[in-house]
Amino acid sequence: MEPVGLIQGGWIEVITGGMFSGKTEELLRRVRRVQLAGQTVRLFKPDIDTRYHPTAVVSHDQTRLEALPVPNSQSLYLLSSDAQVVAIDEAQFFDMGIVEVADRLADEGKRVIIAGLDMDYRGRPFGPMPYLMAIAEFVTKLHAICVYTGELAHYSHRKEPSEEQIRLGHKDVYEPVSRRIFRQWRLRESR
Repeated sequence: MEPVGLIQGGWIEVITGGMFSGKTEELLRRVRRVQLAGQTVRLFKPDIDTRYHPTAVVSHDQTRLEALPVPNSQSLYLLSSDAQVVAIDEAQFFDMGIVEVADRLADEGKRVIIAGLDMDYRGRPFGPMPYLMAIAEFVTKLHAICVYTGELAHYSHRKEPSEEQIRLGHKDVYEPVSRRIFRQWRLRESR
């Protein structure tokens, strides 16, 4: 059986971890390096994320780059045709179609850089992120520092009680906590 055609050399990079771990900062650092190299890059964000700016990706330290806000993964794909590099922030907020879109973009020879939370506030895998990590050639897992113990913070604790999985916010709503603190609180809540 002869190969139908050679797949061009694209790949997927995922930057993940809890809130305040530097995911967006790392995504923006990689995008700026691509720009310095003269490559064509498209930076996307979900249109529901308007926390810092409606049309820019902004890190917690206020570093920012203009981005295209899109409502879904299909829109992202349609707007990526002329890019060599596709960068996506807050991927956990996208529909599951983002997995196929990222895979297709990489098969088309594009470098795909994706940042997003790996877990929600309950410590459960968040949206498409586990699937994106599974198909990625490179996964970078970042950690914040626990505000209570100074240990590595792997979890994003929601300060306000709510059952919604998606609740936009930053330090007013979430705080980074270690495994030990997260488990203590979960144990207390289950009683």
